[in-house]
Amino acid sequence: MADDTKPSRAAELARRLLETTEQKLPTSGVGRLMRMAGTAARAGLSTGVEKLLGREQPDWKQVEQVVRSLGELKGVAMKLGQILSYVDDSLPPEVREMLSVLQTHSPPAPFSAIEGVLREELGERAAALLETLERKPVAAASIGQVHRARLPDGAEVAVKVQYPGIETALRSEFKAAGAGAQLAKLVFPGRQVDSFISEARERVLLECDYRNEAAWQTRFGELFAGHETISIPPVYPDFSARRVLTTGWQAGQPFAAWLAGGPSQEEKNRIGAALFEFYVGTLYRRGVFNADPHPGNYLFPGGGRIVVLDYGCVREFPAEQVRANAALGEAVQRDRPDEIREALVRLGATGARSAKGDETVRSLLRAFFAPTLEDRVHRIEPGTGATAAQLLSDKRAMLGLGLPGSLLFLFRIKFGLYGVLARIGAEANWQRLERGWAEAALRP
Repeated sequence: MADDTKPSRAAELARRLLETTEQKLPTSGVGRLMRMAGTAARAGLSTGVEKLLGREQPDWKQVEQVVRSLGELKGVAMKLGQILSYVDDSLPPEVREMLSVLQTHSPPAPFSAIEGVLREELGERAAALLETLERKPVAAASIGQVHRARLPDGAEVAVKVQYPGIETALRSEFKAAGAGAQLAKLVFPGRQVDSFISEARERVLLECDYRNEAAWQTRFGELFAGHETISIPPVYPDFSARRVLTTGWQAGQPFAAWLAGGPSQEEKNRIGAALFEFYVGTLYRRGVFNADPHPGNYLFPGGGRIVVLDYGCVREFPAEQVRANAALGEAVQRDRPDEIREALVRLGATGARSAKGDETVRSLLRAFFAPTLEDRVHRIEPGTGATAAQLLSDKRAMLGLGLPGSLLFLFRIKFGLYGVLARIGAEANWQRLERGWAEAALRP
């Protein structure tokens, strides 16, 4: 149990990370692998993994070293820590709390480097931002860090600036992943390994182009304009570029502080239903979804409202794939194997025909649609869906389905969303919510 008489380990770590001067970001594949190897050696991960997974009492110095090293590496390594912090309820709560620091904190880049990016990207326009830009970031994440500033017209803004060299680092990571895929295909023959890595590479590298994020944030702002619960910050295109994104400043409590404040069950239900609509409803109604539902992307300004941040990882599906996903959900809810296989084939799963009678595949799909399997109002409990350990143990069955890479982030969003809704404790009839959108998508 955490000691409530002093700041939590996570709060102390967050403070120290933002006060740290970052070491030079390794951008070569060799350099990043050496840093990861050093992390494993310092943390004693031959036994540390067991402790992180909760099989033994964690050594908190080891846990902090792992979190700090993931934050220093940024990129995919840091994203992994973010995902584990809210998806896998098999981890001890304090370990997840420590990992959750990575949702908004890591050692920041030196201000001189940030200034350099602003001047390179914005030219003369950078001067207007630099006049008021706060030197200390309010958040430092996997690809960039955020500073508060004020525009010449007085508008308060959040300025996200990309870390110098991060795109090169990410490309190096995926080059190494591509080499690993060749080995993986010896065990799992077929094209799906390449497909998953290609999809991950495309999505993550798109996050390095803030012009893409600005376009999606503007689109979601239009989709949710006037929504009673969800707010989306406006984009300032005149002060945005490929490596700089300027949006309206939003005041509000972070996720953990909002929960600690004891919101009513009514407010939890309202927020939960709104998030379900934002992710799942938008997929069925518009064919798009934001694939990064981690708690660091939310602010709570009061009045039962939520601000949703970060539109770097958005996936768009063609109408046929949306309809096939709707058909799959209905088939899983009704537990009809033939209809499940047919829907999987429509989704492009090349191994679906041979999955007949495979209980592991059935379990995975029921985990994927878990909250919608019952037609009643209920709470999504911790552990709903699948833990990271279960997904790893069932990887052969997943790969055997031959799912196309385009579904990679759809799996991530569902399991991630379940983790967030479980933390909130929201109650709803999740089946009727999803079925309403799905039935509309299935109509001719």
